[in-house]
Amino acid sequence: MNTRVVVVDDQSVVREGIVMLLGLLPGIEVVGSARDGEEAVELVAELAPDVVLMDLRMPRCDGAEATRRIRRDHPGTQVVVLTTFADDDSLFPALQAGARGYLTKDAGGEEIVRAIQAVQSGEAGFAPSVQRRLLERVTMSPPPPGPSSDPEAPDGLTPRELEVLALIAEGLSNPEIARRLHISQATVKSHINSLFAKTGVRDRAQAVRYAYVRGIAQPPGRVVT
Repeated sequence: MNTRVVVVDDQSVVREGIVMLLGLLPGIEVVGSARDGEEAVELVAELAPDVVLMDLRMPRCDGAEATRRIRRDHPGTQVVVLTTFADDDSLFPALQAGARGYLTKDAGGEEIVRAIQAVQSGEAGFAPSVQRRLLERVTMSPPPPGPSSDPEAPDGLTPRELEVLALIAEGLSNPEIARRLHISQATVKSHINSLFAKTGVRDRAQAVRYAYVRGIAQPPGRVVT
């Protein structure tokens, strides 16, 4: 079954180009396009797409606000930002609004498809440059408040949950974690649900931050001395 996509961009040439590109990609069906956030919200209500490719800086209603409204009113529709900008003032409001993917407009067709597939399966779909920016940001942030019952096993995490959390921090998907640990994907999901509940994190991005600040995993390029 094809993934039903709505494209949102205020520039006609860019919007039409994205629609044309997606039309050439396997497994993707563009069901509509919008010129701004207001039109995007209306189209999602009408068409119930699987994924919205969302520009950010648009008139009337910007992409972050449109994302917030879509995720609030239509939780079955995921949002992948596709924008020229990857600065903090663009990136973090979009993620806080509920976007699960973030690409810049130099992304190729394969990268866009991967991001769409990732957010549909409950993963995050970030451009490599965005992933690096998130890692930089979380490693500079202070650890979350709250007591830890055991410094080697914070918040009562089991050894297996610690393994799963470390692999999430490495960027592995659920199928990849299952293969690495020789367990089923259902078991991986069970461990993830449990560790999310114990640590109070809401998504994989927060889990990565938790793993770094608690010393469960090391950010790329950091040398332990």
